[in-house]
Amino acid sequence: MGKRRSRAPTLADVADRAGMSKAAVSMILNDRPGSRLSEEAARRVRSVAEEMGYRPNPAARSLRLGTTRTIGFVSDEVTLTRHASDMIRGTLDTARGHEHTVLMAEAGGDPAQLNEAIEQMVDRRVDGILLGLMSARLIDPDTSRVEVPLVIVNGRTTSGHASVLPDEHAAGRAVAELLLDAGHRRVGVIGPLAAAMDDPTYSVTIPDRFAGIHEVFAERGVEELLVETSAWDAENGFERTDALIDTHPEVTAILAANDSVAFGVYQALSERGLRIPADMSVASFDNEVLASLQRPGLTTVHLPYEEMARRGVEMLLGDRPRADELVPMPVVVRDSVAAPSPHVHAG
Repeated sequence: MGKRRSRAPTLADVADRAGMSKAAVSMILNDRPGSRLSEEAARRVRSVAEEMGYRPNPAARSLRLGTTRTIGFVSDEVTLTRHASDMIRGTLDTARGHEHTVLMAEAGGDPAQLNEAIEQMVDRRVDGILLGLMSARLIDPDTSRVEVPLVIVNGRTTSGHASVLPDEHAAGRAVAELLLDAGHRRVGVIGPLAAAMDDPTYSVTIPDRFAGIHEVFAERGVEELLVETSAWDAENGFERTDALIDTHPEVTAILAANDSVAFGVYQALSERGLRIPADMSVASFDNEVLASLQRPGLTTVHLPYEEMARRGVEMLLGDRPRADELVPMPVVVRDSVAAPSPHVHAG
């Protein structure tokens, strides 16, 4: 027969070795207020508990305190995307710092599954629920049974729960100002999507991004050359760059809607023999991993998924007011922006 595992020490074992009652030991180890026990007694109990390897029973503690010390993280498609690591890291690290465990569920983009995941979190009596979205849009989840705090990260709900969103308006202004401050006066903007500009269920932030860009150009009296796309991908970036330069060979800078579009911009410029940034400056949004690997490195605006998740968890746990909050999006300056070249590009 194999060797029997020794049982885990109990509260009674700690009390027996410390020479104190279970009630007194419980008060000390659970930091319960109102205790008249001396500091010396408290130190003795904690020393004995550590020496014996005693760990409190989380289930019993939850029943006693009325809290499970868990939060639920429910996402639409976050764990399936490139943004997963940042948002999940922000959630896990912040929860861990508050001695909370995170239960995670993925809805795969299905509204019915999202509602089911929320129900599961309610059934498990989590202390709060964080909804994390891949794209910042308006959703209509069933929260009728939710009696704990609920915060949505990178989105909004029709029921008006507190939200944490990237400050796209300020980001649009910042990157537009960067290009104009570098001296550019003929800037192509590749990426407005008609559906995204008018439908909050598609996006609640894209209109803010372009509004910030438009404001800066208007304030500086500079004409922006808008080029719409059907999708934010490298193929559209390539095709729209060709069309832009064919129509406006005087353009000296291109502002892409996101890094995927910018990758197509890079390819189109390379095939035309145009150098970045000597012949054409390029800037973008998102700060994908590949943005730093491009040559030259792509100047782009960082989407703060980790910070948004951190603030969302803090709202759930009472460290931050539960209210709509915008998180700054820093411009990551690399080597793709410079003063405009004096010559005019060939078509």
